[in-house]
Amino acid sequence: MPKILLVEDDPAIAEMLVYHLRDLGYEVEHFADGAKAKSYLSGDPEYDLVLLDIMLPGYNGLDLCREIRQSRPAAPIMLLTSLDSEADRVVGLEIGADDYLTKPFSMRECQARIKALLRRCELNNQAQKQAPAPAAEIVFEELCIREAARYVALDDNPVELTAREFDLLLYLAKHRQQVFSRVQLLDAVWGYSHEGYEHTVNTHINRLRKKLKRRADKPDFIQTVWAVGYKFLDQES
Repeated sequence: MPKILLVEDDPAIAEMLVYHLRDLGYEVEHFADGAKAKSYLSGDPEYDLVLLDIMLPGYNGLDLCREIRQSRPAAPIMLLTSLDSEADRVVGLEIGADDYLTKPFSMRECQARIKALLRRCELNNQAQKQAPAPAAEIVFEELCIREAARYVALDDNPVELTAREFDLLLYLAKHRQQVFSRVQLLDAVWGYSHEGYEHTVNTHINRLRKKLKRRADKPDFIQTVWAVGYKFLDQES
């Protein structure tokens, strides 16, 4: 049974989430205070997904998100917040969140996104238990991607990616002759298409570029196609 860590100080929203998530069969651990959630996390508890409000008493949700991402790079994190400007969304995604839901939100949409995040995480866990197969390697110059092991290395140095970052990189690398719009990538990698959330793709692309940074004289592995979207480098070594 998946365990969800919910950090939300609004009693009505928290009660609604706890009720509906438990109704789906999830175990829910709820905290209404950021400091108490931070203390709980210091004990390295087991959980499968984090639902995290940004504006929290006791300790800021963005700082909490950053700490979770540093200690558990693959843990799915979804932010819940009333801050709905593009700048606010980008900040949340850049510090490591996998998804972002603005209040007020549809419970149906929230459940769908949670299921998508958990499904991706489960696929990731299953793949890591399998022995890596040499045939599953994708090599582009100094970049190596092992699909079965969900392993990425740059210049033989392992690169730590979140589950969503890996899925996005793999999808682009396996379709290197194609250019994808942000909406197409949302549908293929996130499992849903929702206008207004294209910034989610932008932010994950930016994070991937930082983690896969090459020498100044070499282009990024992920290219921007003006007014269309993104593609992977065409040439392969």
